[in-house]
Amino acid sequence: MPKRDSLKRLIGDIRFWLIFFFTVRLYGITNAPLEFGHSWRQSLTNMVSRNFVEQGADLLHPTIDMAGNQSGVIASEFPFFNYLTYLFSEAFGYEHWYGRLINLTISTLGIYFFYKLLKSILNQRVAFFSAMVLIVSIWFGYSRKTMPDTFSVALLLMGLYYAYAYLTSGKWYFNGAFFFLCTLGMLCKIPALSLFSVLILIPFLGQIDLKRRLILSLTAMISFAIVCLWYFYWVPHLLETYEYQLYFPKGLLEGMNEISMHIPELFEQFYFNAHFSFLGFAAFLIGAVLFFWKREFKLVKIGIGIVSLVFGLFILKTGAVFPTHSYYIVPFVPIMALFAGYWLTRIPKVWGVVLMVLIAAEGIGNQQHDFFIKESEKYKLSLEATLDGVVPKEALIVINGGDSPQHIYFANRRGWTIMPELITYQSLDSLSELGAGYLVFDKSWGEVDYSPYKVIHSDEHFSVYRLKNSNGL
Repeated sequence: MPKRDSLKRLIGDIRFWLIFFFTVRLYGITNAPLEFGHSWRQSLTNMVSRNFVEQGADLLHPTIDMAGNQSGVIASEFPFFNYLTYLFSEAFGYEHWYGRLINLTISTLGIYFFYKLLKSILNQRVAFFSAMVLIVSIWFGYSRKTMPDTFSVALLLMGLYYAYAYLTSGKWYFNGAFFFLCTLGMLCKIPALSLFSVLILIPFLGQIDLKRRLILSLTAMISFAIVCLWYFYWVPHLLETYEYQLYFPKGLLEGMNEISMHIPELFEQFYFNAHFSFLGFAAFLIGAVLFFWKREFKLVKIGIGIVSLVFGLFILKTGAVFPTHSYYIVPFVPIMALFAGYWLTRIPKVWGVVLMVLIAAEGIGNQQHDFFIKESEKYKLSLEATLDGVVPKEALIVINGGDSPQHIYFANRRGWTIMPELITYQSLDSLSELGAGYLVFDKSWGEVDYSPYKVIHSDEHFSVYRLKNSNGL
C-alpha cells in the first residue's frame, strides 16, 4: 500500500511529468536546423547568435548574413534569446543546437510556473490538467526549436506568477522578478504582450493592499514603456538606418483584408495547430463554455476576456502572417489549455485521465516528425567546409536558397540568397557590381550550367562559380 500511494503521488506530481517530457524531448536535441518545420526561422535565429560570437555581442544591433552588401543589421525583436546562445558559445564553442536546449529548459520552467499560478488562483486539479494539456500542445514541439516563441511566453508566465506572489505577500523581490521576467519576455517576442495585458485588472483588486497595487501598476507601466521604446522607437530607427526588416506589421483594416483571404488557415491555427489534436480543441471548446457558464472566477473571466481582445488585435496587426505561420498561436495556447484542463476536472476522474492520455497521444503523434531529420537534408552540413577551401570567409556570395536563410547560414558567408529561377546572367552581373564574388549553386534544384563563369568547385551537391568582380578573393 505505501508503494502504491507513493506511485500515485508521483504520477500526480506535475514536476514528474515536466521532467519526463523534458527528457523525451532531448531526443535529437543536437540536430542542426534541418527539420521540415520552420528550419528557416531557426537558421535566422542561429545566424544572429553566431554573429554575436564572431563579431561581438552588440544587443542593440543584431545582424544577419543575407542582406547582401548591406551591414546586415536587422530590425527585429530584442536578441536576449540569441545572447544566451552566445554565452553558451563563449563557454563551450559555438554549436547549432544550444538554442534548442535553452528554449526547452525555459519553456519547461514556464509551464511549471503556469501550474503554480493556476493552483494559486483556481485549484490544484485544474492547474495539473491545464499544465498537462499545455505540455503536449504546440509547446511540445516548438519548445525544442531554436525560436523565441515559447521561450518568450514562458518568461511571461513566470513573471505573472511573481506578480501574483508580490500582490499576496508584499515581498519586494517578487516585484523585481516580475519586472525582469515580463520585460524580457515581451522584448523577446512582442505577441507575449497579450498575456501581460491581464494586469489591467490590478486597480480592481480591491481585496489587495492599495500600496501593493500601486507599486505593481507602476512597475508594469515601466516594463511596458521599455518594450514600447524597443519596438516603436529603436526598431523603426534600425529599419530607417539599415533598411532590413524581419516582420511587417499591418494597419487594422489592412490586416483584416489580408486575413479575409485566409479564413480556413486562420481557423486551423485554433482547431488544429494550437494542440495538434482535435480532441484537445474539443476539450477547449467544451471547457470554455462550462467555465463561462459557471458563476465563479469572475475576475479570471474578465482577465481572459482582456487577453483575448488584445490577442485578437495582434492577429489583425499581423495580417496574413498569423494564419500562415503556426507558431503565432503560441501565446494564446495557455488560455486554451486552461479551458481544456478545466473541463477534464469536471468529468469523472477516470474519464479525465483517459481523455488526457488520448489528447497527449494525438498531439505528440502529430509532432513526432520534428524529432527527425531526413538523410536527404544532411548534405547541407558540409557546405561551410566545402566553401572554406575555395571561397574566402570575407567574400560575398550568391546562393540559390530562395527566401530561406538556411543555405546561407550553413555556408557561414554573407551575401544574397535568391530563388534559382532569378539567377540569370543579368542578375549575376548586377550582383557582381554590388560586390558579389561567387555563385554557390545547390544542385538539388537541378543541374544548371553558368558558363562562361569559371567553375572553381563541383561535387555531388554544390557547384561554385567565380563571378566577374571577385577581385581575386
